This record gives sequence, C-alpha cells and structure tokens, in this order.
Amino acid sequence: MANISKEILGDEDLSIYPENVLAYAKSPSHFGRMNDPTASAFIKGPCGDEMEFYLTIKHGIIEEIKFCIKGCMSTLACGEATARLAEGKSIDEALGISPKQVIGALGKLPEDHSHCSILAVSTLYRAIADYLLKG
Repeated sequence: MANISKEILGDEDLSIYPENVLAYAKSPSHFGRMNDPTASAFIKGPCGDEMEFYLTIKHGIIEEIKFCIKGCMSTLACGEATARLAEGKSIDEALGISPKQVIGALGKLPEDHSHCSILAVSTLYRAIADYLLKG
C-alpha cells in the first residue's frame, strides 16, 4: 500500500477486514487521477467517504478507468473491484454492474461496510451519465 497515504485512509484499524478485501486494497492498479478523461464523476457518500471515477471511452467501450477515494479500506477495495469489473466493457455492460457483483468480486465485506459498494457503483454510473450527456 505504498501509494495509498494515511491522508486517504486515516488511522483505520485494518484487523476488521477479511484478507480478500485487503488484497484488493493493497495493490489497486486503477488508483489515481486521469488527465483529460472522456468522463468523470465525484460523489460524497452519506458516511462521509468520497469517491471519484475517471473514464476513457472510445466507440462505446471503457478503455481505461481510474478512481480516487478519501475514506476507508472498504471504499478503496470497492473502487478497485468496480474498476476491474468495468474496464473493457461496453457502456451497457458497465451499467449492468451491481453493488452485489462488487461484493461478490471481493468475496466478502464487513456487513456494516456494504454501502461502500453502492458508493462505488453509483459513482461509476454518474461518470457514465457524464459521458452520455456530453454526446
């Protein structure tokens, strides 16, 4: 987790997370901002966590996807899982991604953190809406 600072995650107790969630969060290949994305979105969830998605879309396919968060380890893991599920997919396929699929990709989330999957998918949807509204 060398690239993920305490400023992003805070001083969170990582012992509450299953190893599979930590595995996604320890090496997020889609973490970061993007210069000149085709579309982007930002949402601050009711819990206070923040998520951004950046998309490069060509011919209706999400060719590249990046995300940033300010929040907990679950938000980070859900952002990475959502990005992995969406990359290379058509807009229609990406709009079919559900919070349940994100949790399934992770294997398990702490029950009181399932809202993080909703935040991730909602932010992805908003980025796709940004793209569709520009077209």
